Amino acid sequence: MKNKIIYLVLLTFAAVSGYSQVKKESKGNKEYEKYAYIDAIKTYERIYERGYKTPEMLLKIGNSYYFNAELEKAHKWYDELYATSQEQEPEFFYRYAQTLRAVKDYPKADAMMAKFNEKSGNDSRAKIFSKKRDYLAEIKKNSGRYKIENAGINSKYSDYGPAYLGEKVIFTSARDTGNFSKRIHTWTGQYFTNLYSSNMSEDGSLSAVDKFGKKINTKYHEDTPAFTKDGKTVYFTRNNYLDGRGFDANKVTLLKIYRANLDSEGKWINITPLPFNSDSYQAAHPALSPDEKTLYFASDMPGTRGQSDLFRVKINEDGSFGTPENLGDAINTEGRETYPFISADDELYFASDGQPGLGGLDIFITRIPKDGSLKFKEVLNVGEEANSSKDDFGLIINTKTKRGFLSSNRDGGQGSDDIYKFLETRPIFCDQILFGVVTDEDTKAVLPNTKLVLFDEKFNKLQETVSDAEGKYEFKEVECGKKYYVNASLEDYETKESSVIIGTESGKTELNIELKTKVCRAKVGDDIADCFKINIIYFDLDKWNIRPDAAVDLAKLLDVLNQNPSMKINIRSHTDSRASHAYNAKLSDRRAKSTRDWLIKNGIAADRLTAEGLGETELVNKCSDGVKCSEEDHQLNRRSEFIITAL
Repeated sequence: MKNKIIYLVLLTFAAVSGYSQVKKESKGNKEYEKYAYIDAIKTYERIYERGYKTPEMLLKIGNSYYFNAELEKAHKWYDELYATSQEQEPEFFYRYAQTLRAVKDYPKADAMMAKFNEKSGNDSRAKIFSKKRDYLAEIKKNSGRYKIENAGINSKYSDYGPAYLGEKVIFTSARDTGNFSKRIHTWTGQYFTNLYSSNMSEDGSLSAVDKFGKKINTKYHEDTPAFTKDGKTVYFTRNNYLDGRGFDANKVTLLKIYRANLDSEGKWINITPLPFNSDSYQAAHPALSPDEKTLYFASDMPGTRGQSDLFRVKINEDGSFGTPENLGDAINTEGRETYPFISADDELYFASDGQPGLGGLDIFITRIPKDGSLKFKEVLNVGEEANSSKDDFGLIINTKTKRGFLSSNRDGGQGSDDIYKFLETRPIFCDQILFGVVTDEDTKAVLPNTKLVLFDEKFNKLQETVSDAEGKYEFKEVECGKKYYVNASLEDYETKESSVIIGTESGKTELNIELKTKVCRAKVGDDIADCFKINIIYFDLDKWNIRPDAAVDLAKLLDVLNQNPSMKINIRSHTDSRASHAYNAKLSDRRAKSTRDWLIKNGIAADRLTAEGLGETELVNKCSDGVKCSEEDHQLNRRSEFIITAL
C-alpha cells in the first residue's frame, strides 16, 4: 500500500510537472509568434534543460536562431530534430542545408538540398541548385580577389550597412542610443539601430564615429542609407512605428523607406515616407543607380517570389515615383534577396540565401542590362574572402579605387555584425571583345560595309554590326570561354559563317573573315578560265576538233561572253612538244580557229574574237623535245586559253 501511495504521488508530480512544461512551451509559442525570438529561445531552452522536448519545439528553437543569423546554434537544434524525425516540411531541409554550410559540412548540405529539391516541387532555389551542382567550384574560381580587414569602427553590438557620403561613410549600429531608457528589439535582443558617421581616408581607413542626422535618428530603427552624389538627398530605412502608430494587421511593426533633404543650414528636412510603402508589407535597404534616376530596394510587397525580393522604381524629374518592378527570376528566389548596391559600372551587388553559397547570406553580383530591360545575365557568387559560412551582405565599392566595405557576422568579429574594409585585387567579370577584318579571299582587299551577325552556340541572334571603311568590325561584351558563330554577308559575295571560341581571360579575340566572290571581277589580261572557273580546253594528239568534254566548258565560256557583251577575248591554242615546231605551229593555229569557229557558230560576234596558235612555245611542264613524258603529261600542253583583251 505504501509503495502504491508513493507511485501515485510520483505520477501526480510527473503529471503536474508535465503540465507545467506544456504551459511553458505554450508561452514560448506565443513569444515565437510575436517574433520575440530571443525570449522564445530562453523559454524553450529552459524547459528543454528540464528534459522536456517536442519536435515542434526543436523546430522553433532552430528557427529562432536561424532568423537571428546564428546558424551554428540553429544547426544543433535542426540536427536533433532530423535525428528524431526525417519527415519534415520542404523549407526545413533548405534551412538545415544552410546551417550545415555554416559548419562547413558541404556534402551533407548538398544531400539536404537534394531532399529539398525532391520535396519542394517548383521552388526556384531547388532549380538553381540542380543547375549549379558544382557551385563550390564556381565559388573557388571567384575567390581570392579581396584583401579584407576589420574597418576599425566596430562595437560589441551590430554594425552594418555602410554607405558613401562624399569622404564619409555612414553606417548602421545598435551601439548606445544615447537614451537613459534603452529600447531593445525583441527579435534580435539588441538595441534599436541608428545611423553613425565616420571620416574615410584614401586607403579606406575610417576614423572616429559620430552620430549622424539628429532629425533622421529616432528611438526606433533607422538603417541602410543611400545618398545622392551632391549629398543633398538621402533615402533610408526606418521602422514604421512612430508616435504610437504604425502596425500591420498582426500588430507587428514593419520597415519603410524614407527620403529627406538637406537644407542650407545642414539640417535634414522634409523627412517623408515614399509613396509605395505600406503598413501591410516591408520596404527597406534603398540603393541608387549611378544616374540617380532609379531606386533599388528590398521588399516583400505583393508579387514577391520569396521572403524578400529586389525591386526597382523610377524616380521622375519632379521627384515622384513610378510603379515598383520586381527584378525577376534571374535575381529573386523563394529565399531572401536583400541589400542591393549599384556600382558606378552598373554592377548590381546584393545578398541572397536563395542562390547557392557558403552559408547564410552570400554576396552576389550581376550586370544591369544596358537596354534597361530586366534580362539579367548569370548571377555570380563573389567568392571568398568576401563571403564566409555566415551572413555576408551590404557590400559597397568605389570602382575607381577598387576599395569598399561589406558587413558580416563571420567568426573573429567584435559584435553580431561587423563592417569590414576591402581592396578588390582583380575583377570578377572576364571582359572580351571579338574583332577582326573582312577581306576578299582572292585579292585580299578589305571589304567595307559587310554585314556581320553574332550568334551564340544555340544560334540565338545576339548582336549585329557592319564593317568600317577599313573592313574592321568588333562585337563587345562577348563571354569568355564561350563558342560563337559570326555570319558575314556582302553583295556579290558568298555568305560565310565562321565559328570562334572566346579567350578565357579579359582581352580581345581575333576572327578575320575572307569572303569568296559570287562573280569574277576580271580585268584585261586575265584568263577567263581562271576567273570564271572554266576548265582548260584540251585536244587529242594531232587533232583540232572540239571534244565532247571540251564542248561542256566552251558552253560555260559562251555564257560568260553572253553575260558580258562588251568583253573581247584572244583564243590562244597550244600543242605538246612532239612533232616539229613548224607542224605544231600550224596545228595550234587550227585548234585556235576551230575554237573561234565554235563560238561564232553559237552566236558570238566574230569581231569579239581573235585566235592564234603558239605551238609548243609555252609548255606548262618539263616535256620538251627529247624528254620522256607520259601521255598525261603531254596532254597538259595540248590546250586553249582565253585571254581578255577588252571589257
